[in-house]
Amino acid sequence: MTLLDWHAERADLTGAALLDRAPESAGIDLRAVRAYRQASVRREMAARNIDAVILSDAVNIRYATGTRNMQIFSSRNAPARYLVLTQDRSILHEFAGCEHLADGFETVDEVRASSTASYCAAGPDIANRERAWAEDIAATVRELTGDSPTVGIERMNAGTAIALAATGLRVVDAQEPVEMARAIKSDEELKCIRASLRATEVAVGKLRDAIRPGLTEAELWSVLHQSVIEQNGDYCETRLLSAGARTNPWFQETSSHVIQPNVLIALDTDVVGCHGYYSDFSRTFHAGPDRPTEAQKTLYRLAHEQVHHNMGVLEPGLTFREYADRAWDIPDRYHKHRYYLSAHGNGMTGEYPYLYHHADFPDAGYDGTILPGMTLCVESFIGAEDGGEGVKLEQQVLITDDGVELLSEFPFEDDLLH
Repeated sequence: MTLLDWHAERADLTGAALLDRAPESAGIDLRAVRAYRQASVRREMAARNIDAVILSDAVNIRYATGTRNMQIFSSRNAPARYLVLTQDRSILHEFAGCEHLADGFETVDEVRASSTASYCAAGPDIANRERAWAEDIAATVRELTGDSPTVGIERMNAGTAIALAATGLRVVDAQEPVEMARAIKSDEELKCIRASLRATEVAVGKLRDAIRPGLTEAELWSVLHQSVIEQNGDYCETRLLSAGARTNPWFQETSSHVIQPNVLIALDTDVVGCHGYYSDFSRTFHAGPDRPTEAQKTLYRLAHEQVHHNMGVLEPGLTFREYADRAWDIPDRYHKHRYYLSAHGNGMTGEYPYLYHHADFPDAGYDGTILPGMTLCVESFIGAEDGGEGVKLEQQVLITDDGVELLSEFPFEDDLLH
């Protein structure tokens, strides 16, 4: 199949990304998605004897309720909006003037105005604001759960966490139960993930078609943004498109650098897309007009080999340590500039688990088990320690009961592989 054929098959995404509050969208039962996710958080809370969680991470609130509002702003200004969730009550404290945004969400029992306990909002009165915030939350949680509850929190500023603990609540970290809840996807969630990927693949196809020497990296990257947003995706979480020598080492953010003829252009999508689900795959293109060099092809083939070897290693029941032991052995010349992970979980953002390279496992790795229902991104970056260009490739996959299903379908570059 040619790229043109592939792109044409994915041109009609009508209805793939309607408002999250809808009961159904393009064959996706969004009510079932929301119910599954909220029940998953409650299940993981119960397993750890956590009576309530207070979630301020915008993605975690969206996971637990389906509601969204200024995700980037509210992540920067936490707690600007926050969710109190117990086993039988869901109270969303929404940003001032935005209470109506939760209308129609059956996962929210009550909406209250939030109190933004940040220095920007409170100025020199911050300590009093934090204390008042904590006392209000403590009173609510005790009313819902009893006098001596265990409460999980995640993204709070230090003052609010300290003030909450001072009210006598037992405060624990909510990251573990929420991450474990998010790790296993339902069948309806997988429909959301596929819808998000198809839309992002259309956007990457438009970006690829727009490549020409003389554009800046930022001009080319903007093509992806426009297409994602016009399809009702949310935003790009990172800024990772670079060209030529700026591809190596990786993580050089998109700039006003002008793309030169015949260089490599590397992209990591990192798109929070349709229904809030993460589309995370990487591709590397050639700017033309000439054919790629043998050196460029070598980099590309190695990255392609690493991704596909490691996809072949994945299977349900495999431990994280076993995966690290079986994963592709990175040649010495490329080891220093390797991607920091071999693979990672993926859902509404990058998430648990992190799977590390064999050499990194003793210092950074932790054990666990690869389970059916996990969606993972398998990573590769190949760039020599002594310089030159680099290649970034990545595939998004689903762990099934008996193997691996490829989720990201954007094609690789024949002229770089052959």
